[in-house]
Amino acid sequence: MVHPSHTIRRPVVAGQFYTGDPVVLRQQIETFLAAGQRTEKERESAAPCGDAPTLLAMVPHAGYVYSGAVAGQTLGAARLAETVILLGPNHTGRGEAVAVWPGGEWLSPLGSVPVDSDFAACLVKSDPVFSLDTAAHLYEHSLEVILPFLQVARPDVKIVPIAIASPSPEVLARCGAALARCIQAHGAPVTMVVSTDMSHYVSHEEARRNDLLALAMIESLDPEGLYSTVREHGITMCGVLPMTAGLVACRLLGADRASITRYATSGEVSGDMDKVVGYAGALVHAPHAACAGA
Repeated sequence: MVHPSHTIRRPVVAGQFYTGDPVVLRQQIETFLAAGQRTEKERESAAPCGDAPTLLAMVPHAGYVYSGAVAGQTLGAARLAETVILLGPNHTGRGEAVAVWPGGEWLSPLGSVPVDSDFAACLVKSDPVFSLDTAAHLYEHSLEVILPFLQVARPDVKIVPIAIASPSPEVLARCGAALARCIQAHGAPVTMVVSTDMSHYVSHEEARRNDLLALAMIESLDPEGLYSTVREHGITMCGVLPMTAGLVACRLLGADRASITRYATSGEVSGDMDKVVGYAGALVHAPHAACAGA
C-alpha cells in the first residue's frame, strides 16, 4: 500500500552507518570515489566502451568505515547514467515482495534526490510482480547507504528504488525481464546499482573462499549460477535476490563483460578475522554493440 505522506523518504541510519554532517560526508565520499576514478583513468585508453554508461554496479551497504572504500572505488570507476535503478534486499520484512517507491524524493544529509515516477510506473505496468509500495523502504538501510555516493558521483541523478524479498527464481526472472523492457523503452541510458554485502559472520578465509565462488558467477553474467551457488554453499549474500534479477536484465540487454573491482572484509578494518562480513564491488559493462554506437 502506498501512503502519499510517505513519498518523501527521510534517512534513518544517518549518524549510524555514515555521518550526518553534510560537509564531512561529502569529503569522505569524494575520497572514496577518487580511488575508482584513478583506476578508471588508467583503463580509459584500453576501454572499448568509451563514454557508454555502466549497465550495472554492485556495491556493499555496511557502515562506511568498513565498506565505503569498496563502494567508492566501484562507483568511482562506473559511468553512471542520469537514471539509476536502485535494487536492494529487504532486511525488515515489511511491505511487498517486490516494492517500488512510487515517486516524490529521497533525502540524505546532502539534500534531496527525485524519484523517477514514470519509470516506476513502467515497471508496474510491465509486470504485476512489481508493486508501488513505501512500507518496504521506510526502515530499510541498504539503498539509503548508497544514496550519498550517487549524489556526489552524479549530482543530477534520478532514482528508482526497489526492494526485493521474493526468493522465487521465477519472480526474479520476471523482475529482470521487466527491468530490461523498461530500460529499452526509456529512451536514454539507465544504470542499475545493486546493494549487497557478501558472507556474514564467518572467518575471513571462509568468507573469501565462498564469496569468490559467487563472484565468479557474476563475472560470467550467470544469474541462475549465482542463485544456485549461493544456495548450495550457504553463502549469506543478503542481496543475492536483487543481484539475480539485475543479472537477468543485463543478459537480456546484451551485456557480455563484467569485472570485479575490489573485495575486502570487515576484518581488514576491525582486526577480527574470526567473524567478518565480506564486501565486493562489480561492474557490468555495456555490450560491444552499444559501445560501437556510442
